[in-house]
Order: sequence, then structure tokens, then C-alpha cells
Amino acid sequence: MSSIYDFEMPLNTGESKSLADFNGKVLLIVNTASQCGFTPQYEGLEALYRDLKPQGLEILGFPCNQFGAQEPGNEQEIQQFCSVNFGVSFPLFKKVDVNGENAAPLFSYLKEQAPGFMGSKSIKWNFTKFLVNKEGKVVKRYGSITKPEEIRKDIEALLKA
Repeated sequence: MSSIYDFEMPLNTGESKSLADFNGKVLLIVNTASQCGFTPQYEGLEALYRDLKPQGLEILGFPCNQFGAQEPGNEQEIQQFCSVNFGVSFPLFKKVDVNGENAAPLFSYLKEQAPGFMGSKSIKWNFTKFLVNKEGKVVKRYGSITKPEEIRKDIEALLKA
């Protein structure tokens, strides 16, 4: 795969979504979990989404159960949890693995394009974030401790570019 737009991923409803549908948008791709210490970041992600979606931001949430089994629910339970507790309106996809031999190809690509600390190709925990520009290029990776509001300036710069 040579571009983020080459990937197709299943939404939590089961329907397939081509990432080419987001061509020309700034993307923030996040691996999420409902029972994690970082779960309150859903609130910050939703605030960014509501504020910046009209200017071209899309946030894509990918639930993952690989870190401390902190995403045990099925797709409907995850969607309900996110909607009820955080008002999440950005797209949530089917649960994925982000590391290991069963890692979703999208996350293998993201990790290759934006390695972590000291060149690490693995994701360390839930709520790792990848920022993608309007041309589909992965421009930056943020660790779990980086709050969504701390990314706002980077997103706004890409939206204006």
C-alpha cells in the first residue's frame, strides 16, 4: 500500500469504508478503549471533531483490546458506551489489533510511516494518535499521554495548508 487512501476498513456497523472517501481531509486516527485510564480523551477528541469538522477534520476511532483487555465489548456495546458517556459522533470502526501478526494492515502502514520513540514500530498503549494531512501523508504520531487539545495547533496548521 502506498497511501492511506488504499485502505478499506469495516465500520462498527459492519459496512466497509474506503479511506479514499476522506481524500482532502485532515485525519486523526486513534486506537481507542472503553476501560482505560485514557478513555476520558474521548471527550477531547469529540470536542476537536465538533469544532474542526466543518474545516475538514475527520477523526477515525479504532477500538482495540490488545492493551490490558480494556476494550472487551462488542461493536454495539462500544458504540453505546461512547455515545452515552462522551457523545462521540465521529466514526468508530470494528475492533482491530494494532500490533502483532494479526495487526490491521492500516496500523502496520501507520507505524511504518510514523515510527514511535527511538524508531519503535509498535504501539505502546491505547489512544496512540496518527495525524494525516489532506494528501494522505502520515505527518506525526502522538503517544497516549498526549491529550487531544494538545494536538489542536498541529491540526489547525494542516487544515490551513
